[in-house]
Amino acid sequence: MKYITRSLETVLHRAVRKFPVVVLTGPRQSGKTTLLRHNFGKSHRYLSLEPPDVQAAAREDPRGFLASYPPPVVFDEVQYAPVLLPYIKEQVDAHRTRAGQFILTGSQNILLAQGVTESLAGRAAMLRLFPLTLREMAGAPGAPLPWEKGSPDGRRLAGRRLWESFLRGGYPELAARGKRDASLWHASYLQTYLERDVRTIRQIGEFSQFQVFLRMLAARSAQLLNLTGMSRDLGVAVNTIKAWLSVLEATYQIVLLRPYFANIGKRLVKLPKVYFSDVGTLCYLVGLKDAEHAKAGPMAGAIMETAVVSEVFRTVVHRGEEPRVYFWRTSTGTEVDLVVETRAGLVPIEVKVSATPSRSMARGIEDFRKNLGERSTRGYVVHPGDIRLPLGPDAVAWPLAEM
Repeated sequence: MKYITRSLETVLHRAVRKFPVVVLTGPRQSGKTTLLRHNFGKSHRYLSLEPPDVQAAAREDPRGFLASYPPPVVFDEVQYAPVLLPYIKEQVDAHRTRAGQFILTGSQNILLAQGVTESLAGRAAMLRLFPLTLREMAGAPGAPLPWEKGSPDGRRLAGRRLWESFLRGGYPELAARGKRDASLWHASYLQTYLERDVRTIRQIGEFSQFQVFLRMLAARSAQLLNLTGMSRDLGVAVNTIKAWLSVLEATYQIVLLRPYFANIGKRLVKLPKVYFSDVGTLCYLVGLKDAEHAKAGPMAGAIMETAVVSEVFRTVVHRGEEPRVYFWRTSTGTEVDLVVETRAGLVPIEVKVSATPSRSMARGIEDFRKNLGERSTRGYVVHPGDIRLPLGPDAVAWPLAEM
């Protein structure tokens, strides 16, 4: 399988040169193992901790186990053997100035973060790897975002090909193997995810009900998250919905976008919006298999919005930074789909399905800038076409393929 260069590589190499331990987390199949084998296959030995016999060996004799696999070493899926973490700390403290001793990976944020916080605080760099961004798929992993200096680079996706890429999503195996059946792959992925990660993190009594919850959540992607409404529709307690959402967040399947608050004298909504972290997962869960149906159907707007949010979110995460992303919506319904906090100010972004931009599409951005004043920069109306076009003094139309 052809290797696809990841934006995170620069940050990852810098972290390995500076920290004794590097922890790389992210959803299953996002390419963590491939990334590490490609970049550190010659300098570090590799061991997966997922096989039961390996887990048993680690539990029975942690010190002896580590002696058999001395650093520099990559331990994959370390959440299956958290007993190793205090002993890794012991080894690191004995050689504190030696960088790059251990690279640990995991796909369950709750279990891994607890162990790292307790045992490796101050000793480990924490990085995350999500599925591929559009810029990585286009062979331009370092391409800037529109409001940053530089110009777009690499291959562009437009029209039908763009919507076909939405159906497939960003998981590396689907991107690198174009003939792989995307629907079958996503079905297998979700089944594996349910069996492995959900059972490990939280005991869910009725899996069929959890699957219904997943599909219901997908149908409400890019909408305000109404826990009471979901609880009523599913016939389960609100606390159960909260628990299920925490599992999805812990395994990197969803992103919750919080509203941006500022003292502007307007009533703003307080509920978050929910997005699946991979647009292909979203398309599969709502039953879409054809690009034309996705483009013309009722979920088109949510799909576009998910693609834009995930592109910005992943791009920033793959730089080793924490994304400061929000949305803005007043109680009267005036809204900006995405607000990105940058050093230069707040960047408002509207997402539209139409490939023919017009000034009216920027009304939310105009209102946002009017209310936020100097805190706001020029905004962007992102669309699926190939036209860059000024939409007045406050916004510019920008193709998603150049995001």
